[in-house]
Amino acid sequence: MPPLQNDRFLRALLRQPVDTTPIWIMRQAGRYLPEYRATRARAGSFMDLCKNPELACEVTLQPLDRFALDAAILFSDILTIPDAMGLGLEFTEGEGPRFQKPVQSAAQIRALGVPDPEQELRYVVDAVRVIRRELNGRVPLIGFSGSPWTLATYMVEGGSSKEFARIKGLMYNDSESMHHLLSVVADSVVVYLNAQIKAGAQAVMVFDTWGGNLAHQAYLDFSLAYMQRIVEGLIREYDGRKVPVVLFTKGGGQWLEAMSDTGCDALGLDWTVDIAQARARVGSNVALQGNMDPCVLYASPERVREQATAVIERFGPGSGHVFNLGHGIHQHIDPENVAVLVDTVHEVGQRFALAG
Repeated sequence: MPPLQNDRFLRALLRQPVDTTPIWIMRQAGRYLPEYRATRARAGSFMDLCKNPELACEVTLQPLDRFALDAAILFSDILTIPDAMGLGLEFTEGEGPRFQKPVQSAAQIRALGVPDPEQELRYVVDAVRVIRRELNGRVPLIGFSGSPWTLATYMVEGGSSKEFARIKGLMYNDSESMHHLLSVVADSVVVYLNAQIKAGAQAVMVFDTWGGNLAHQAYLDFSLAYMQRIVEGLIREYDGRKVPVVLFTKGGGQWLEAMSDTGCDALGLDWTVDIAQARARVGSNVALQGNMDPCVLYASPERVREQATAVIERFGPGSGHVFNLGHGIHQHIDPENVAVLVDTVHEVGQRFALAG
């Protein structure tokens, strides 16, 4: 593999000196880009796009061809693991993901096994290989997975949920089965992410979308404990370079100290967290990634510049900051505002990186 031409993203995650603040955007390959919509139409469906390594590579690279982003992220879905377990993932327009065979009994939980990433998830691992090759050293490639709690939520609920009645019912009524389910999923995530690393992912991120809906102790016991297990099981150095690990819990601002103690390298922050306070709380323990409200991108270019600058100023001087949105970019955002955001972060971030 050719050497990296731009490694500031990896350096920032490891709190090493950088020339400016790096930026990438959650869901940067997605529906706000007309070229993505065209490729998806060609693929036939979202899952057909995910399961075609060449097309997954094409959409992964599309935002990099438009914007001076500092990292690529594998185009895939967080629900690939439960789909590989045989739950029958399908996407219905306007309704989001659904599983044909949700897991709702102790017997169904005990029947689950860990998928082989080189078999049932080969299309993801192949996509990583193709993307890494086609990047040709431009920027690092991020691999990812959903967290055990988030994946289990979809598996038990059968899809998205507002009340989380089934998953929380299982957690409170049969914690033994809940822990068994989370153990199998955590083991699956470790094997899956390690396969992505071996295939070429240079950093990995765990997305805990639903952990913020848990009570305090429940989060520690049923979400964070399993993310820590993942961190401990991951390959942390590969091909002569450290492989940073990022944890992100949406709505997880109250647990930043506990999250930073897992051994991860960085924490993703949603937009409800003050990044200056977060930095003061975790100190030099981890880097921080985030955290502008995605809806700022609906505003004028002047407002985008103002709000992006405010995030960088709140973080302050020195390394250890990767700029991102506090969650994924929205479908109807104007790509021109993304260009404004990326250019602003690099311009303003240079002053703060050099000041450190």
